Amino acid sequence: LHSDLRQIAPVLGLPEEKVRMTLSGVGGAFGGREDLSMQIHACLLALRTNKPVKIVYNRFESFFGHVHRHPAKLWYEHGATKDGKITHMKCRIVLDGGAYASASPAVVGNAASLAAGPYVIDDVDIEAVALYTNNPPCGAMRGFGAVQACFAYEAQMDKLAAKLGLDPVELRRLNAMEQGTIMPTGQPVDSPAPVAEILRRVKSRPLPPERQWESSEGADVRQLPGGLSNTTHGEGVVRGVGYAVGIKNVGFSEGFDDYSTAKVRMEVINAEPVATVHTAMAEVGQGGVTVHAQIARTELGVTQVTIHPADTQVGSAGSTSASRQTYVTGGAVKHSCELVREKVLEIGRRKMGTYHPAWATAELLLEGGKVVTDGGEVLADLVDVLEGEAVEIEAEWRHRPTEAFDLVTGQGNGHVQYSFAAHRAVVEVDTELGLVKVIELAVAQDVGKALNPLSVVGQIQGGTTQGLGVAVMEEIIVDPKTAKVRNPSFTDYLIPTILDTPTIPVDVLELADEHAPYGLRGIGEAPTLSSTPAVLAAIRNATGLELNKTPVRPEHLTGT
Repeated sequence: LHSDLRQIAPVLGLPEEKVRMTLSGVGGAFGGREDLSMQIHACLLALRTNKPVKIVYNRFESFFGHVHRHPAKLWYEHGATKDGKITHMKCRIVLDGGAYASASPAVVGNAASLAAGPYVIDDVDIEAVALYTNNPPCGAMRGFGAVQACFAYEAQMDKLAAKLGLDPVELRRLNAMEQGTIMPTGQPVDSPAPVAEILRRVKSRPLPPERQWESSEGADVRQLPGGLSNTTHGEGVVRGVGYAVGIKNVGFSEGFDDYSTAKVRMEVINAEPVATVHTAMAEVGQGGVTVHAQIARTELGVTQVTIHPADTQVGSAGSTSASRQTYVTGGAVKHSCELVREKVLEIGRRKMGTYHPAWATAELLLEGGKVVTDGGEVLADLVDVLEGEAVEIEAEWRHRPTEAFDLVTGQGNGHVQYSFAAHRAVVEVDTELGLVKVIELAVAQDVGKALNPLSVVGQIQGGTTQGLGVAVMEEIIVDPKTAKVRNPSFTDYLIPTILDTPTIPVDVLELADEHAPYGLRGIGEAPTLSSTPAVLAAIRNATGLELNKTPVRPEHLTGT
């Protein structure tokens, strides 16, 4: 909201304090709302007409009015000893930024700094660039440069394993990074990096039964490639299994002043202690509103928590991107609640401290609407402490600093945290018609601490499904002569539906990052990385084809 405000106010010729942004109820963003689209036009029309103005893009207009993921071409070379230890890696990554810069510089930074993947490689030579072209502009999208790199380095791991005659999972585990590994940028990984363990977990999971489409009544075509189009009853259908693992940074990187602000108020309303939380966080389905209420209930010991609508009357929360909001704005809510708690306890000591010596000597907590000692002794009711009083604190919270990468050496502590996910894909391919059915996408991911386990699983399954779309469906087709999008509708630009979505069993690890609030780890993007190359690996395993491009189309599998 504040980023939009800083761009809108100068165009309107108004000081920032004369412009207020209030968040509407919006759906998933996936990066597409980081760039301005219609906001300034709506404001100009409102000023001109002195009336409320509403602008709505239809789906066709959205394809032209919002940025998309960077297309990329990647060239990789790996070398290894005969026993599978990777000795060197060289790559060149070229990203199509389109006609405007948008987020391209940061996308390049991510692609380059994560280009080696979650592996220990002592000798690396990495080059990444983004180019201006006459194509539609590209910007932020879930995975932010790491998706493209993961597709390439994971394809390489399978090729290298085949050359060496090794199991592809064992090759990955042999070279897996761990806590203490030095990244190619020179930065040590100083929190858990369970790459080998998440690979072990997805591989050890039982495989789904073969030929599930067969039944006593005949073939269930919904289980077959082609589905309800009823193109096959199992003739020419081959199963394949593939694996992939990825690494994604969390939070704004490269020296960016990444912070968030939260305002927390605590008072008595209708004889009940109530907390109100106000941030400028853009809720786009990631579940931050729910988590903020959980944090306030935990830290303040109250049942009633109200989440104030997000607007620019409170300090900035930054954008909902980089898997950062639970980390940074959750951290700000926690910090503000801690300050409010201390103020409430000060009030309690002033009002009631003479009645019990524990007010001065014990560690005091707020639980169940009461003030209690760390031994569980109740000292006062919060209603009595706060009666006639209200405590409100607005505070900023920052994660530990990062630094810009040196553009000559490529070195620098550029990222604040890393997240890891691994997938095993099971697919069935109709080799005659080139149709693919993804049967299962099993995933294991370290989340540090699952503040809301249901939301965590939902985020992982959602990211996995989006990676599935990148693998076999989603592609914006641009006319090479006019640079116009040729498929600007969900009729022609396909995304997975419930009929395309496989079973997605999720194995959640909780290995705390001691530098993060509650030990949590940003989770929203990592599963989008590794699900795509896992599906491609499974299709390669089924067909024996090289398949170096996404999405995989039927003609890529049949040669037609």
